[in-house]
Amino acid sequence: MKGRAYMSYMKLPHNHHNEIDNTELLEQLNDIQHFQIVSELFKQLSDPTRVRLFWLLCHCEECVLNLSAMMKMTSPAISHHLRELRNKDLVSSRRVGKEVYYKSANTEQSVLFHKMIERILMITCPEHKE
Repeated sequence: MKGRAYMSYMKLPHNHHNEIDNTELLEQLNDIQHFQIVSELFKQLSDPTRVRLFWLLCHCEECVLNLSAMMKMTSPAISHHLRELRNKDLVSSRRVGKEVYYKSANTEQSVLFHKMIERILMITCPEHKE
């Protein structure tokens, strides 16, 4: 049996006597591509510099030169991290003449990552202070 038919008749090796139909759960579990997407997003935040940079860009829009000064890093290093974050749609950019400005992307993933960072670090972000 293949695919859906196999999953609906799948018997697990250990019976816990809880006659639950795991068909939908197993279908989701076997969609490896979805889990790969999540893994790739988390890889972006596995680097503390990218976490700091991303968090900063959740609160301001800045050019590479200013970001370099704020982060105390070289412009090429900042550009490398920005490229990684942009490739995963966590950061967006806009050009004004020769200058490129970066900020966190307006995506659900970006918002969730920002909230996660805020909650884990117990940081009250500047715009949320009362």
